Amino acid sequence: MNGLEPMDSLEPIKSPEGSRLLVIACGALAREIVWLQKLNGWSQMDLQCLDAELHNRPKLIPKKLREKIEQYRSQYQHIFVAYGDCGTGGEIDRVIAEAGESIERLPGAHCYSFYAGEQDFTQMAERELGTFYLTDFLVEHFDRLVIKGLKLDLYPELRDQYFANYRLVTYLSQRQDADLVVRAERAAEFLGLEFSHKHSGYGDLGKSLKEQILQII
Repeated sequence: MNGLEPMDSLEPIKSPEGSRLLVIACGALAREIVWLQKLNGWSQMDLQCLDAELHNRPKLIPKKLREKIEQYRSQYQHIFVAYGDCGTGGEIDRVIAEAGESIERLPGAHCYSFYAGEQDFTQMAERELGTFYLTDFLVEHFDRLVIKGLKLDLYPELRDQYFANYRLVTYLSQRQDADLVVRAERAAEFLGLEFSHKHSGYGDLGKSLKEQILQII
């Protein structure tokens, strides 16, 4: 499992014995969640991911999430949604409310806020509203998700239209990786923006997963 593809291709999860937690996550978080699971020995946790490509199509996330919850609701008493609001305008919260109790999601509006922490992210956003944020995943897949995803490879003139109101690229890194920092700097250069780097680690992602695990043991 490389954390880059949706998990629908895996064999269906068998009905677990005992109390278990199902995490339904954005595919962009898969590697980080698997790492945290191994690091902390969270054997009570199972993971299913939606396609990371939905990052560019947030309106499709609520429907896909609803389908995934319905698929596994009868097998798990505890489900955790590893998404922020992620540009859905409150639709993810509505899906969770419809599904009933014992389902929660990550705090905040998006992965940038829960990686950085709500307070730190708010301060960063207030200092420079025109900030384009990157995570490890987005740096690694910048060409696919940003350049090709926004068709900047075909229509380079769109860059100045899409990013006209941006001034800064801020890379929130999860891993200490000098190569990723260099690649993030190149991404900022490609966009014609200034660059800053903050090592956030896993932020509220690890904290929230730990809280969910503690609820079932």
